[in-house]
Amino acid sequence: MMKKKSIPASKPFLILFLCQIISALDVPLDLSQPPTITHQSPKDYIVDPRENIVIQCEAKGKPPPSFSWTRNGTHFDIDKDEQVTMKPNSGTLVINIMNGRKAEAYEGVYQCTARNERGAAISNNIVIRPSRSPLWTKEKLEPNQVREGDSLVLHCRPPVGLPPPIIFWMDNAFQRLPQSERVSQGLNGDLYFSNVQPEDTREDYICYARFNHTQTIQQKQPISVKVFSMDSLNDTIAANLSDTDIYGAKPVTERQPVLLTPTGSTSTKVELRGNVLLLECIAAGLPTPVIRWIKEGGELPANRTFFENFKKTLKIIDVSEADSGNYRCIARNTLGSVDHVISVTVKAAPYWITAPRNLVLSPGEDGTLICRANGNPKPSISWLANGVPIAIAPEDPSRKVDGDTIIFSHVQERSSAVYQCNASNEYGYLLANAFVNVLAEPPRILTPANKLYQVIADSPALLDCAYFGSPKPEIEWFKGVKGSILRGNEYVFHDNGTLEIPVAQKDSTGTYTCVARNELGKIQNEVHLEIKDPTMIIKQPEYKVVQRYGQVSFECIIKHDSTLLPTVIWLKDNDELPDDERFLVGKDNLTIMNVTDKDDGTYTCIVNTTLDSVSASAVLTVVAAPPTPAIIYARPNPPFDLELTGQLERSIQLSWIPGEENNSPITHFIIEYEDGLHEPGVWHYQTEVPGTQTTVQLKLSPYVNYSFRVIAVNKIGRSQPSEPSEQYLTKSASPDENPANVQGIGSEPDNLVITWESLKGFQSNGPGLQYKVSWRQKDVDDEWTSVIVANVSKYIVSGTPTFVPYEIKVQALNDLGYAPEPSEVIGHSGEDLPMVAPGNVQVHVINSTLAKVHWDPVPLKSVRGHLQGYKVYYWKVQSLSRRSRRHVEKKILTFRGNKTFGMLPGLEPYSSYKLNVRVVNGKGEGPASPDKVFKTPEGVPSSPSFLKITNPTLDSLTLEWGSPTHPNGVLTSYILKFQPINNTHELGPLVEIRIPANESSLILKNLNYSTRYKFYFNAQTSVGSGSQITEEAVTIMDEGKMAGILHPAVGAGKGYSEILFATSPVMHTVRPTFYKVQPLYPRIRNVTTAAAETYANISWEYEGPEHANFYVEYGVAGSKEDWKKEIVNGSRSFFVLKGLTPGTAYKVRVGAEGLSGFRSSEDVFETGPAMASRQVDIATQGWFIGLMCAVALLILILLIVCFIRRNKGGKYPVKEKEDAHADPEIQPMKEDDGTFGEYRSLESDAEDHKPLKKGSRTPSDRTVKKEDSDDSLVDYGEGVNGQFNEDGSFIGQYSGKKEKEPAEGNESSEAPSPVNAMNSFV
Repeated sequence: MMKKKSIPASKPFLILFLCQIISALDVPLDLSQPPTITHQSPKDYIVDPRENIVIQCEAKGKPPPSFSWTRNGTHFDIDKDEQVTMKPNSGTLVINIMNGRKAEAYEGVYQCTARNERGAAISNNIVIRPSRSPLWTKEKLEPNQVREGDSLVLHCRPPVGLPPPIIFWMDNAFQRLPQSERVSQGLNGDLYFSNVQPEDTREDYICYARFNHTQTIQQKQPISVKVFSMDSLNDTIAANLSDTDIYGAKPVTERQPVLLTPTGSTSTKVELRGNVLLLECIAAGLPTPVIRWIKEGGELPANRTFFENFKKTLKIIDVSEADSGNYRCIARNTLGSVDHVISVTVKAAPYWITAPRNLVLSPGEDGTLICRANGNPKPSISWLANGVPIAIAPEDPSRKVDGDTIIFSHVQERSSAVYQCNASNEYGYLLANAFVNVLAEPPRILTPANKLYQVIADSPALLDCAYFGSPKPEIEWFKGVKGSILRGNEYVFHDNGTLEIPVAQKDSTGTYTCVARNELGKIQNEVHLEIKDPTMIIKQPEYKVVQRYGQVSFECIIKHDSTLLPTVIWLKDNDELPDDERFLVGKDNLTIMNVTDKDDGTYTCIVNTTLDSVSASAVLTVVAAPPTPAIIYARPNPPFDLELTGQLERSIQLSWIPGEENNSPITHFIIEYEDGLHEPGVWHYQTEVPGTQTTVQLKLSPYVNYSFRVIAVNKIGRSQPSEPSEQYLTKSASPDENPANVQGIGSEPDNLVITWESLKGFQSNGPGLQYKVSWRQKDVDDEWTSVIVANVSKYIVSGTPTFVPYEIKVQALNDLGYAPEPSEVIGHSGEDLPMVAPGNVQVHVINSTLAKVHWDPVPLKSVRGHLQGYKVYYWKVQSLSRRSRRHVEKKILTFRGNKTFGMLPGLEPYSSYKLNVRVVNGKGEGPASPDKVFKTPEGVPSSPSFLKITNPTLDSLTLEWGSPTHPNGVLTSYILKFQPINNTHELGPLVEIRIPANESSLILKNLNYSTRYKFYFNAQTSVGSGSQITEEAVTIMDEGKMAGILHPAVGAGKGYSEILFATSPVMHTVRPTFYKVQPLYPRIRNVTTAAAETYANISWEYEGPEHANFYVEYGVAGSKEDWKKEIVNGSRSFFVLKGLTPGTAYKVRVGAEGLSGFRSSEDVFETGPAMASRQVDIATQGWFIGLMCAVALLILILLIVCFIRRNKGGKYPVKEKEDAHADPEIQPMKEDDGTFGEYRSLESDAEDHKPLKKGSRTPSDRTVKKEDSDDSLVDYGEGVNGQFNEDGSFIGQYSGKKEKEPAEGNESSEAPSPVNAMNSFV
């Protein structure tokens, strides 16, 4: 029952290794170097026409580079345009369009050049286009009259915008129209009915187009649909229609499927590699058809295929050329089926195979720049030097261009330049800058001198020696002052200068000297290594069984290094000990007094030092105490005869007579009260008194109608409550206290929501309870703003700046006066999403599975909220050894607070990754930083996938093997070792053979007949040897000497073709000396886990028979629940557990099917913590529902008044506009307050093609002025804040950015509109 878990002592050293972030190829910033573009705007840059245009171009270099721009291929002289400025020490352009200029005037293709004396780097071609949100084209919509059961298509035909709009359908109450297998929206925005039903009849099918860039929503005119049911249709036909009418009198008949979209039997689609492929099939029919998708001649790609819109849409993410082919959709109902074939062709814009990398050379050295890209069609490669085509660039005798490679021979300092590689085809282009920097620099060591490293014995030690020099220095390590150079297998020398001692011992302590030398000089640096004794638990806690109410003690005696200070922590069931005085923690033990059933569980002793950690656990089982024939004990009888005396305004005396104790003394009495005025029938705790006391003086509150009751308590339990006392009503008074838990937290960027806990009924002290809410902006010399509200618990202050501090106080009052002056609290107005992405993102690869990412913190002002931390998104792009792509599974790591670095664990060796970083506040995530590409180095390979031995003869065996499942690099060779085994399992001498990596079989000759051999086989990369697999086989007997004896079959695999080659004789015929060895047995070992928030990667190593079927069992650590079981597909040695709970410890083990009881040992891991969510659905709040009802009533009253005035012939603005404008359309919504603009007639010749006017604005007295038309969506709920959640309910106002320009003729703000809710819906 005893468990022990030790945390590897090597973890601190791996972390230490991560800190080695300087690469020998990085040029220190104090040395001359050509420019490098560090940040630039995207290639296709769509800008908001209402904001200044910012075109980014940042670069570094020595000396600092100067910047210039071209526009549409010609020089862009920014000095001649006063609206264009360049940021200091930067190439970023800021184009001011707030002074009347139009964004359209600056459309074009821009390119930035950063230049210094060593070369010129250029940016991508940045295409600037302003976003557009045009109005709907004019249509005359006729009502749709359709027979029940027929199909119907309602066309949306949205205006063409930039970027394209998001389409959704709603009714005039701003509720989303329900969709199903029968009714759904197509990819083109049309609404499709497979068959109509009577409930589809309505007059408000409205298509909306949302233009995200300008935060504008356009509305199509409502479409009317009337469905004629067969019963009403027959009545109508009998009365009004002839027999030849188009409807006829036929009953609703079932129909086999017919495709509404796409039409015909075949169609084609072209998609680009890496994009999302969307294929759609929508069918009509009755009953409603069901859609099914297949790929002809293949399977739909696993993990990348999704079905949407009730399986009418097939979605394949991250498509590749392998996804090309014919996709068939089949629509089927009970009457038949119809199908359609979509021929998909996947093309590809250029993508990098090998991007050119910066080259640092010393004078006289050689080097190459390589630029390789792929695409469909194959991209063409062209080179530029300092931004000029290389064919017309100044000649350099050291340079030779050979297709996608530039070869440099015997370079000189004048050879320094920046080269650009351009790979392009008809679908796009790639542009990469890479400099050649010719430097002659003596070595320098960047690691601090005399750095101290402390390591636990038998753990790896990593000593850092970061360096730079040109030519690249050679690194040597020495131990001691006059020690010899370090060599041998006990040391590992890394390319970045790090010395690794894989297993550090006590004699490894000492001073180590790192020497860097090149032809220009030599430099050395000393570091110090101390080896510490490991921490051990020499007396571990043991399994205990204890009786209830007894005492138990667990021991935990430790031994540790005298220079390390240990800390001991005790846990119960992997959680903190209960906050209970019964738990006594001593120096070497844990004692539990008066044990109860809830103390049952697992207790863990954890010992931590600064360098290592160990733990040990034991289980405590609590059993019932043996029964004793004692006196029967029971709960006491209830008290009786309650009496109230000494009545005063704020106190009263209560007395009672105790009931029978029932052989257990009464320990205390509990007094409860009932407030018959505010909460009749609800009893509250008042106080308690010792069991020897039968009278108590009770404090009272004003304006409460009191009744009291008494409960007696002994060791057995509580009595029944006594009968209530008589009632006593206290007089009213002003409140004695103010609301608690006063807070100020904005729900939107422009408001402050002040909340508090309302006083309970008896706390009001009198009738007419209200609250005085006061606020003012902190650190601003403003007066308090106050408002008195009813007995509620919230007040919203609108029009506040984003995320500024406020002083807040809430004071209670009633009809008799105010409560005491309340204390002030500090709150903040609403947060908004962060504006700036983290900059200067750098990735430093530590080893083949671990990297460290750095970034610059964003300015706190740009966070616009409480900084919660940073999120790093990273994903694998491809494996460098297999050159194959797969579904990109993005991983997310969250770093709390203002951290500027983090570790990326669990990477795959020899792979290419991308990452970006985002800042997080209470509102959400900010924009992502540009994707950063990095690659992991090679690692050791996994074991070969199989080893089988065939064709046994008298003196030979044939070996066949499969390459490792995970090569983790480029295989260099295979190592085969083998030795004979006699009948007593003794081993003979070991023979080793190295085999080329491209071979897959081998014939061993000159072996002894009728002899068993044991083989050990593993693969190698340049990093080292991988894990090995073993196999045994027997040569056949000499039939002349062993006639009549049957030979055992050799366990060879099936289904493999034989690929043979002979080798030289390798076996001695003399009888060798033998050693004892245990026979083979199957086993699973080295179970490892890498956990994230909601999933974990499980991997293991297996030794045993081939074709084993594995399974993974897991459960919550410490839990007694049954293990959960997951089957592993095939014979893989890894599995991903999904759907885990964040912040939870799990246990896991691996087993093989068919081998009874054959499992691995258990492993324990813990998932990462989850970010808390603060989202609240206000659509379910009572105040919001009441507010909406009030708005609806106000609209109804306004419509009635307008109708009466119109019938009387009166003139009002809406009637005048209706006379002039037959088809109103919605103007774009403005960003200053999130409202819509006014309606505008499309029939007015003078207004048809004019720019959109600014919407109406609200004057300072909060009244609303409508400039062009009162027939606006503003009239349907003026001043109401609203949003839509995912199911279409109305929950708040859409908020936009602030308008930069002043309004025409009015400086007030726009009137809000409930239609803004739709912005949050999509």
